[in-house]
This record gives sequence, C-alpha cells and structure tokens, in this order.
Amino acid sequence: MSKMLEKVPVTILTGFLGAGKSTLLNRILKDPDMRDAAVIINEFGDVGIDHLLVESSGDSIIELSDGCLCCTVRGELVDTLAMLMDNMQTGRIRPLKRVVIETTGLADPAPVMQAIMGNPIIATNFDLDGMVTVVDAVNGLQTLDNHEEARKQVAVADRLIVSKSEMDGAVPLAELEARLRSLNPRAPILDAGATEAGRASILVNGLYDPASKIADVGRWLHDEMALDAHDHGHHHGHHDHEHDDHHHNQNAHDVNRHDGSIRSFSIVESQPIDPMALEMFIDLLRSAHGEQLLRMKAIVALSDKPDRPVVLHGVQNIFHAPVRLPAWPDPSDRRTRMVIITKDLQESFVKDLFDAFLGKPRVDTPDRAALENNPLAIPGMRL
Repeated sequence: MSKMLEKVPVTILTGFLGAGKSTLLNRILKDPDMRDAAVIINEFGDVGIDHLLVESSGDSIIELSDGCLCCTVRGELVDTLAMLMDNMQTGRIRPLKRVVIETTGLADPAPVMQAIMGNPIIATNFDLDGMVTVVDAVNGLQTLDNHEEARKQVAVADRLIVSKSEMDGAVPLAELEARLRSLNPRAPILDAGATEAGRASILVNGLYDPASKIADVGRWLHDEMALDAHDHGHHHGHHDHEHDDHHHNQNAHDVNRHDGSIRSFSIVESQPIDPMALEMFIDLLRSAHGEQLLRMKAIVALSDKPDRPVVLHGVQNIFHAPVRLPAWPDPSDRRTRMVIITKDLQESFVKDLFDAFLGKPRVDTPDRAALENNPLAIPGMRL
C-alpha cells in the first residue's frame, strides 16, 4: 500500500497526424493545476518540431527524438520516467502530480501503454491513468478509413476530443460521433473548443484518483454503467443474451464496415467468481490472444473476499498487478463488470471462454469450434 500511495498518474495524449494534440496540450498547460506536472513530448525524425509549439518550457517539458514513442524511443521513454522518479526522490525536482505523454500521430497506443505497465520499476512508481485521443472533424473520417493506428487510438481511449469542428470542411458532428461510437461506445466525447477541454481535469480518467491515490472506479465505470442502463431500456433483448444471471452487452461496434475488426463489449456477472477461475481465464486469454486484446478494464467480485473487489487493467498481454479496493464504490451494485476491446477476436469467443471457466452451461455459437480446437485450451474444461 505504501508503494501504491507514492505512484504518479500518467495520461497518454494521442491522436493521428494533424489532429491537434499540441494545440490542446498548449491550452491545458495554462491551467494552474498543471504546475506540478511533467510533459513528455515525442518527436518523429531527427529535427525537433513539436516542442517548439509548446509555449511552456523548462524542466517540466521533456523532448524525445529520433523515432516513434512506440518503437525506437520506447526504451528512452522508460529511461525518462525513471529519471523523473529519481529526480523526485533525490529532491532535484519537486514532487509531480501527473505526467502527460504526447505521442506521435503514427503511434500504436498499445506499446506506449505497455511501456508504463510492463516495466516493474516504472509500474511501481507510475500508474497509467488513462488515454485521451484527439480526432479532427475535417479529416477524421478519412483517417479512420485509411489508418489502423487511428482506429486503435480511438478504440482504447478513455476520453475522445473532437477538434476543428468549426473549420470549413468539417463533417457534421453527429456523423463523426456515430463513427467514433462504432469504435468506442463508452468514452465521453468532448468538443475541443469547449471550456472544459482546456482544463487539466480532462486528463483525469478514473484509473487513478489523485485524492485517494487508488483507482476511482466510480468515475472509471460511469460510462459503462450508463451504457448498461441504455441497453436494458432500449434494446429489449435484441442485442443481449442472458443465462444463469450472466449478462453480456452487444454494442454498436459493427455499425461501420471499416471497423468490424475492432469490437468493444462488456461482461457482467452477478455471482462472485472463484479467484483461480479468473486467473486461468486471464492467463489463457492473454497468452493465446494477447495481440488481439487491445484493452481490458474490470472490477471483479471474488469469492474469497466478495466485499473487497479487485480492479484489473490490461493491454494485450501486459496487466497491472490486481488492486484490492477497501470496499465497493457503489454498495448497491456488487456485480463483476469487464470492459473488453479486441481486434480480430470475436466477442462470442471471449464470452464462451469466460463461461467455460465459470462452469456455465454449454451454449452453441459460431465460434465454439475455434474454442474447442484452441491448442491452449485446458483439458476437461466444461464447454
């Protein structure tokens, strides 16, 4: 617990080339709440450009160069975070309240998140608080059509910021929002011109609560809860199926044909889960399909201590160490809730795998043969 209390939250600011990340960052840096924040700005190429667009400068602005954050400078990112922590611990800089990493527009977000979560030293001192993705209203739809990295940036975001909506050539906001919802039905969408978009508060996404230094699950799962309520009230079973009190949501992830490979869905389970069953499910999913698991966030009721839920957060095959909360954020709702984002991995496959570890009755689905033929499937697993 003492180590956890010392962690610094990290927010990743991403978006495709020209989306307006630096413009947004400049506005946020003017917020007094950013005074004790460090900003790491990634460069692509030999000559630094982006750092010249950041009006604040000094020890809190760190420039990375000679490559994309998710590839050649990935080790440098780890070194930079380690240097920040060493400077804080030795008193060379004042304690940081937050770190913001601005990626290049070409960055695949998964390796950037993994660099924070997967390095034991970094994970001991820093917490990935969330991902903010900027999408511009002029070129956003075309960019999403043509670039997989842009689709991933949107799919894994905790918050989406739409820029350039006031410019000539901008697509209708409703059209762009529909496309963003097809990739990410949960993240709040905010216009970059709104007053709140220029505040440091948009960097707080709930995986880390600065006041308590642990996950703010109420904020984190707010949009998932709202989506559940919407589904229950409007779908009338057309996109849901329930068995043994086990509920799954089918969201709008297949609305657009360009986005059919990326799916966002949730699993909700009312009964506490055996810790071993959960561990085996996570281990098999990330070992066999880690590259297809873009992100998982979950609050889980375990049968050993059902009054103290566990928070899980993973990106591909890298997972944060589970964190036990002292109590449920909402005592009236003690259900396990998982938010899962996948690429080229069927929703029904993941749900069948989860059901199998929970001993749920067999339900035939188009992907059952794939599950049964999985070379990593555990012999005797109830299918």
